[in-house]
Amino acid sequence: MTMTSAAPSLIDTVTRSFDAKRRMAFAVPAIILAYLLYAAISFDLAGLAQRARFDNAAILLSDFWSHKTHVTRDNRSGSVVVAIEGEAKGTYPPGMLPDWVTITGDVTKINLGTGHLVTYDAAGARMIVPGYGTIDIRPEGGKPVLTAPQPIPDWISVSDNKVSVTTKAGRFNYSRSKVETFKYEPGWELWFFTLDSPFYGKSFVQLANLVVAGDRIDSARSNIGYMLSEFWTNKMWRHGDVAWAIFETILMAFLGTMTAALIALPLGFLAARNFMPLGALRFTARRVFDFIRGVDGLIWTVILSRAFGPGPMTGAIAIAITDVGSFGKMFSEALENIDEKQVEGVQSTGANALQRARFGVIPQITPVLLSQVLYYLESNTRSATVIGAIVGGGIGLLLTQAIQTQKDWEEVAYYMVLIVLMVMLMDSLSGWLRRKLIKGE
Repeated sequence: MTMTSAAPSLIDTVTRSFDAKRRMAFAVPAIILAYLLYAAISFDLAGLAQRARFDNAAILLSDFWSHKTHVTRDNRSGSVVVAIEGEAKGTYPPGMLPDWVTITGDVTKINLGTGHLVTYDAAGARMIVPGYGTIDIRPEGGKPVLTAPQPIPDWISVSDNKVSVTTKAGRFNYSRSKVETFKYEPGWELWFFTLDSPFYGKSFVQLANLVVAGDRIDSARSNIGYMLSEFWTNKMWRHGDVAWAIFETILMAFLGTMTAALIALPLGFLAARNFMPLGALRFTARRVFDFIRGVDGLIWTVILSRAFGPGPMTGAIAIAITDVGSFGKMFSEALENIDEKQVEGVQSTGANALQRARFGVIPQITPVLLSQVLYYLESNTRSATVIGAIVGGGIGLLLTQAIQTQKDWEEVAYYMVLIVLMVMLMDSLSGWLRRKLIKGE
């Protein structure tokens, strides 16, 4: 009778348990979907999608892997300047022009390819667009007047003082003061040598011949030395400055991480329960770690930059302060989990407290310490990039400056590639050191 009466109760319990789990299986996804719907409405995702300018995003992405050459005429003086990225350092010298630009007297012709032809002359400027017609602009009363087939398409922007034409072949702008044409071409132009370098425009075969058997261009140095100097001091890409910035970034991460580890190790003993019997001191040490760790590293960076001024050393101090809190917590927890028998064995030999820590404790926690320090060194290499943008040092500063110009996006891509390679290098180095120092491989 007892088993018979208990069976329904067990069945009911199991049934209720399955029903509760079934309801939970439907309730949790429903709550998540409701939250996502609320977030979509609160952040106005629909409006964000409407405001998105994917054409601008496409132009930005193209700027990452291509460069543009500016052909600019001053409408007041009539002078024409051809410059890569519109920079003075990339201006074509007299007598040198790209093969798609011809200047004859007051007439400048620009062949953008695929039938797109731009002409500057004394009457104004015009652009032939295949499949559409001729866009003619002439100044009248100090303002550009447009003559073009109707209706005006959306890729032609017209205002009182400016006319802009954007095509796949290039862009064309006419304003009161100047007329500009931009031609996009793939690649990072002038990455090796600038226009004023004697090595510009030469193929790799020609450069190799100069190195192996060519006459010296500069009698004071070899061709290979001259070539490396021209590359290293490239005025457009500043390879030497970039290499130094990478070194500063790695140095910030290294100094900050190692300083934090050296400071946190003795403080970790103060926060470990099995090494610090005074509860008040132990509590204080742990709360200090919480406070330091609770304030984000960027906030410490801003505070320190106001206190000590900009510079890579300020960034290293910011990293050190931030990591002291993290290292202190991890080191104290590692100390609390050591094997006390090993310490007792060292103590039985008559060792004092310092010797017990040196021979009984440190060998046990060394793998944990090294693993965490190497991981944070790798992570801080990335963080040093952002910190460098604030304190004015390292590759982060160059990246911020390139972004602020809103035109040197190929340099932004260059710096981003270097940052990724730097992080990959530090990851590989960290893994190699971890295997050597911890596993002994």
